[in-house]
This record gives sequence, C-alpha cells and structure tokens, in this order.
Amino acid sequence: MAHKFLLLILYLTSMNTKAQEHTYPNNVTTFTIHSPQLDTDRKVWVYLPKDYDAKAKKYPVLYMHDGQNLFDKATSFAGEWRADEQLDSLKAQTIIIGIEHGNDKRVDELTPYTNEKYGGGQADKYLDFVVNTVKPYVDTHYHTNPDKEHTGIMGSSLGGLISYYAVLKYPKVFGKAGVFSPSFWFNDAIYDDTINTPHIDARLYFMAGDHESTEMIADLDRMLEILKVKLDHKKIHRKIVHNGRHNETLWGKEFAEAYIWLFE
Repeated sequence: MAHKFLLLILYLTSMNTKAQEHTYPNNVTTFTIHSPQLDTDRKVWVYLPKDYDAKAKKYPVLYMHDGQNLFDKATSFAGEWRADEQLDSLKAQTIIIGIEHGNDKRVDELTPYTNEKYGGGQADKYLDFVVNTVKPYVDTHYHTNPDKEHTGIMGSSLGGLISYYAVLKYPKVFGKAGVFSPSFWFNDAIYDDTINTPHIDARLYFMAGDHESTEMIADLDRMLEILKVKLDHKKIHRKIVHNGRHNETLWGKEFAEAYIWLFE
C-alpha cells in the first residue's frame, strides 16, 4: 500500500493545474528538444551561474530529472526545490540541466525494469536520450567540462532510482550521483545489477527520510551493504533525515547539502 501511495504522489506531480506566478529568475531558461528515443519533444530547463562567462572557463554539469519541480513554483506540484535560489546563494559554478518528466509516461521512463503491478522498464531509452541527445546539445551550446569527473546526475524517488542506475549503465559518463529517496523497491534487479558490477567509480550521495515508506531505509541500507566492496567508502555518503517525508519539501531542503558534497 505504501508503494502505491508513493506512485500516486509521483504521478500527481505532473498534474498541477493551479495558475501561479512563475518564480524562476533570468539565469534559468528553457529549450525544447526532440527525442527520437522516446518519440516525443521534451522541455529542458537550464540554470546558469549568475556570473556565467563562456569565455572564462568550462563548467561542470548536473543533470536532474523532473525539471518541472526544480525552479518554478508555477510548474511544480507541491512546491519547487528552489534549486536556483540555493545555487545562487552558494555562488555555485555549475550548470544544472532539468529534464521534464513525461507526465503519464514518467513511471515507464524512470524505471530500468518492469514491475508486476506498475509496468515500467523504459529507462534505457530515457537515458539514451539524456546521454546521446541532451548531453551533446548541452556540450555544444554551453561552455561545459564534459568529462565524467565533472558530470553528475540527480533525482528523487524514481528519479533517485534512475540516477543510481545511470552510474551503472554509463560509468564513463557520470562520475557523481545524488540519490534521493530511491525507489529500489520497484524491482530487486537493481541489487543484482550492482552485485554484477565489478567496480563502481563514482561519488554517491544517498538521502532518505525516516517517515517515507516502511521499507525505504531498509532498502537503502541493503544497497549500501553491497556497495561496501564496490568502491571506496569515502565516495559514499548516507544521510537519514529525521521526520523526512516523501515530498518536494524534503528534497528541496536537502538539495544544497548534497550539491556541496558532490561538487565542492
């Protein structure tokens, strides 16, 4: 029942119809790009550092899922992450790419495997889109440092699941992952894939609240136990938030700390 409730919340994030004033600043813009992998056009949000200067330096890039919820209250379901305000306050020197979810296709696109009740299993197509369509566009149109040491991926819930999976799937592309409230319950194959990966070379920031589903912390710790022999423990961070619940409020509040650990 807990899992079904979480999926309902995840789906509802795409269904916000309240008319609200936009809250994103001038250094956040959008573009639309065609995805041949998903056979659709997709809106992508771009955060540039306030002092962005293409002539001066190359910037690391953090790819994030559910772009509707990152910067703009008007497009978010239950409040934005306020990622732009937090990055501005940190004087962050990182480009953030927020890829919008596919509304009723979200569960399919953000899950690497199928689930008997909820379907899914199209994440390989979605990640192909991110890696082979979005990333080349970003690296061409913005002054980026494209190597894996300067490329991260982050998301929450199903976005946390696919962010972790992306490190396994594309070890030469993503060198960092922010894994918030990961839906490891969706299919145990994520544990098998981790076991079958000889070595993982990435920085991994795991965060969950202790008032999410009853299985969240146990599932996370099960994964961390496997990871102990896969990479240096200094590259793994685990944070459990007291009274943290499965929502944008938790993820937004924890964003800055995760960003700092991953990139600074």
